[in-house]
Amino acid sequence: MGVEEHTAEHTQDPADAVDAVDAVDGIEAATTAAEAAATGTRYPIAPGHRVNVRTGPGTNYRIVRTLPYGQKIPIYCQKPGEWVTGPYGTSNLWDNIANGQFVADAYVYTGRDGYIAPRCD
Repeated sequence: MGVEEHTAEHTQDPADAVDAVDAVDGIEAATTAAEAAATGTRYPIAPGHRVNVRTGPGTNYRIVRTLPYGQKIPIYCQKPGEWVTGPYGTSNLWDNIANGQFVADAYVYTGRDGYIAPRCD
């Protein structure tokens, strides 16, 4: 992914650059999510951890179940929420694994930081 050079006569608004990066990230995340859905991609929970599944993107949301050790999960979309520190770093991303069910991304091995699926509405 490259960035075009601009001449001195043209300056880019930093907000436009951020919007462009967000748009590209959104396209990549949507492609990744579509590929995951088509191939049935599932992501592993951190070894040695049982992860709580909650009704929303934060620890203040109700726990609906707890994932067992070694569980692999689909990620349909992701949503920002409460910051959580886990085995894979500190993140405010929460992964939607089923209708109304979220897990903290810091406990899921996705292979990269940031969004790997579209943002949840």
